[in-house]
Order: sequence, then structure tokens, then C-alpha cells
Amino acid sequence: MVDTRAASASTENPGEPQARPSMVWDAWGSPSGHKPLPDQIRGLLAQVFGVSGEPVARRDEGDVPLRASALTPEHRAGLVAVAGADNVSLGHRDRLRHAGGKSTPDLLRRRASGAQDAPDAVVFPASHDDVLALLAYCAENAIAVVPFGGGTSVVGGLDPVRTGFAAVIAVDLRRLDTLTEVDPISGTATLGAGLQGPRAEELLAAHGLSLGHFPQSFEYATIGGFAATRSSGQASAGYGRFDDMIERLRIATPAGTLDLGRAPASAAGPDLRELFSGSEGTLGIITEVTLRVHPVSETTAYQAWSFPDFATGANALRTVIQAGAAPTVMRLSDEAETGLNLARAGNIGGGSVGGCLAVTTFEGTAAHVAARSAEASALLAAAGGTALGETPAQEWEHGRFSAPYLRDALLDVGILCETLETATSWSNLANLKAKVTAALVDTLTQGGAPALVMCHISHTYPTGASLYFTVVAKQADDPIAQWAQAKRAAGDAIVAASGTITHHHAIGADHRPWMTDEIGDLGVQVLRAVKQAIDPAGILNPGKLIP
Repeated sequence: MVDTRAASASTENPGEPQARPSMVWDAWGSPSGHKPLPDQIRGLLAQVFGVSGEPVARRDEGDVPLRASALTPEHRAGLVAVAGADNVSLGHRDRLRHAGGKSTPDLLRRRASGAQDAPDAVVFPASHDDVLALLAYCAENAIAVVPFGGGTSVVGGLDPVRTGFAAVIAVDLRRLDTLTEVDPISGTATLGAGLQGPRAEELLAAHGLSLGHFPQSFEYATIGGFAATRSSGQASAGYGRFDDMIERLRIATPAGTLDLGRAPASAAGPDLRELFSGSEGTLGIITEVTLRVHPVSETTAYQAWSFPDFATGANALRTVIQAGAAPTVMRLSDEAETGLNLARAGNIGGGSVGGCLAVTTFEGTAAHVAARSAEASALLAAAGGTALGETPAQEWEHGRFSAPYLRDALLDVGILCETLETATSWSNLANLKAKVTAALVDTLTQGGAPALVMCHISHTYPTGASLYFTVVAKQADDPIAQWAQAKRAAGDAIVAASGTITHHHAIGADHRPWMTDEIGDLGVQVLRAVKQAIDPAGILNPGKLIP
């Protein structure tokens, strides 16, 4: 094993929060990613929704009023005693940028007039022991704690909930940013919870390794966030979900430290790693994760396919995954998404490929890629697919992190755009897709303006698949209430059609109303009992996950 702590430690002042990419306060990503809508999209919006396509002006973050901090001087002094004066911020910029996540309702609230709610302070701990001491102090002083990684939650997972507490703070884990150990023989690496996806890949690449976890939030989300939300990356067909990769977890709780995971597999009772993977900061703060990694791929092959309809394409994907011939990436867009080229973010508004577009990629050694791609291609062709060559799949990969920027540009011109996802068995896939689509169209169609609902299969399993919906409609006078009504209808439709309320976005606050449907009354009692044992004061991310 290789101890990498000295090599990967930051050279910056250890008393300062480490510089890293952070998102703008009222939209996704960085300013450089925000571009004007293409003329094709502007024309389509005018024709279909009757909007001009002219963006509204947005406020400078310095002009946004915030709710006054409720943190007392005594409490600030207590936090400083744990983390240091330079690492406890009541500054306007820090508070505003930790005020929540990046869902459409989050961004609509940010853009509304009036004072914004925000955590009363942001604390930047430097170590597991700092986090442990911080939680002990907050539990003793009734201060709620919202763990903060990259700020990419789209389900209300970062909203500050202060009811019943003296104050609420955000705990930003950016200083837990090292690759501490690599075991090339076992194929594992231990990383700090605050590492963002690109930096984690950079550190691993220095050892010839990769994690291969690339969700749409990859550029900003963190290792700890991936674990806490049971993230699923776009290459999950090849490498598995993030929770599949977890070997060990280190967790700080108000009751003490948990070090979980001693071997690749164990029969030592229930696997408690599963309890904390997906716990969303409600049971503890994950500070360190040991993960399965693999050698950097020698080569990548791309192939796109067209299917005459969604049912044929879904059956083809099922055939491939059940045969054990899965590519590293395998996705299928329905007719509506294919027609608008949202499957090919690098070419939105360009010529459509027709039918339903599927993209596949294969990573590994040259020999392995050749064998796998040949087998999968034969199965896809036999199931009704027409090969389209490399270009559409390469375009998808080039633009795969860009879709949220398009969402923000649409919000700017009066168009409601949001996503939701679910999963079910192959035999129930068509039923679930139809029921959710109908619920969204029925609630969002208004005044002659249609609602456009698009869908793709984003992740596949031998027994089923996930469905990822993108919704576009003209904004009502109250777009937050408009989406809340549609979200309720879609959530109810998912439950009624036997889907899961979330496949990879997590529960947060937005999906909490359906959590009892998901796990039952007894399951909720189990979670509450664990919460009581670990966090009796209830300070950890209140209002999320647990009904």
C-alpha cells in the first residue's frame, strides 16, 4: 500500500478553505458555461410556447439581502474554538453560496425578490476530529448542521431547517481533500470526503487509476456527497453505482466515530455501510471513503444506434445487460428527446437522427473493448438497432455535463425546465413511463401551451432500468407552485405504478412525502430508532430523508 498523504496534501495555507471550483449562486456551474440560447431553440420556444426568448436580468449576489444570522457571539466563539477563526464564516458570499442546492425550485427561489434564507454560518473543518468535535459542540448547543459537499443537490437536501434550533450552520468539507492511501494490489484507494470528482480523478490518475464515476454533477460534487446520496454515474453499466464501489467508510456522529468495512465481503451481521450510504447527512458526516478503483482505460470505443421506437430500444438494452455484455455506458432516449437532440448536448437544435437514439461506449484494454463491443453490437443489431457510427456517441460524451446550463437558460426566458427520475423492473418499464408522462402532461399543460415530457433510460440492470424525465413547459405566474403540483402528481404516479421514488437523486426534502410508501411504516420506525441512537438531539440535516 502507498500512503499518499504527504504527496497529495495541499500546498496552500492549511488554515484557509482550499480553493476549488464552486458554482455561481443562482444557477448551475461556472459563468463560462452559461451561453445564449441557440437561434434554433429560440425559434422553437416562440413557436411552441409563445415566449420571446429574451432573458430577464438577474441580480448580482452582493445585492441579495440575507436573513440575519441567528448565531450568537458565544456560539461563534465555540465554533471558532473547534475549527479556528479563519474557518468560521458569517460572510455574505459564503452564506449565500451555501443556502441550498441546484434544483429548479432552488433557483427560482434564489431569483425571487426579498431576503433569502441561508445558514447562519459556514464552518470549514480540516479533519475527521474537527468534524467530531464540531458535532459534539452543536449537539450540546442545539445548533442544526447541514453537511455541504459540492452543493449539487436537486431534491432540497441542503436547505437550512432551523425550526426548534438556536441556529443552523453549513459544514463545508472542502478541506478534507486528500488521497490518503492507494492499494494497487487490492485495487482500492482512500479519499477525503471533500474531494470533487475531477480532482479525485486527477489524484488517482497519477497512480494510473480511475474511479470511473461520472454523474452529471461530476464537475462539482464530492466523494462524500456521492456516498451520502447513493449516486449513480453515467458509466454505471460498466463500473457500478457508487455504493457498489464502497469498501470502507469513516463517519463522524454526535455519538462518536464509526469505521465500517473490514473486508471485501463479510457475514458479520447486517452491513452497516449500507445504512450510511444514502443517509444524506442525517445520521452522520462521512469524512473518508475507501473505494474500488481500476486502471485507467487503455482505449475507448464509441457506437450509436437508432431504434424505430422506445419499446424496441428498451428490449435491446435488456437483451444486452441480461447477456452480460454491457458496455461501460448504455443509454436510450425516447422519440421526443431524440427529436430535440437533448441526447446529444453538443448538437442541440441540429439535425435529428430519427427514431430513438442509443449511445454506447466501451472502456478497457484494446482486446477487451474489441470483444465486448463486437458482442454487444451483434445483440443490438439483432434486436432491431441500426448502427449510426461513433459521432453521436462522441457528441453525447462531449456535452454530457452541459444539460443543466440549458435548463438555466430556459428559466431565464420564462420556460419551466426540470428533471426527475425513477426505476422499475423491465416488465413494468412501459407502464411506469406512460403513467408518469401522463401525470406531468396533465398538470403542466396550460392555456393552449403544451408541456413537453422527454425520457431516457439512464442506467440498466439485469432485472430493470431507470427512467430519467426532462420536462419543459411555459412558466405560470407562480412557477414554484406550478412545479410543486406537477411533482406531486408525478410522485403519486410513480408510487401507484410501483416505481421507486428516486433512483439516484436521493430523498432530501422533496421526496420525503413518499418515503413511507417506499419503505413502509416499520421501515420509518427503524430509521427513527437509528437516528435517536446516533443523533438524539436531532441536529444532523433536519427535515431530510426521515419522515
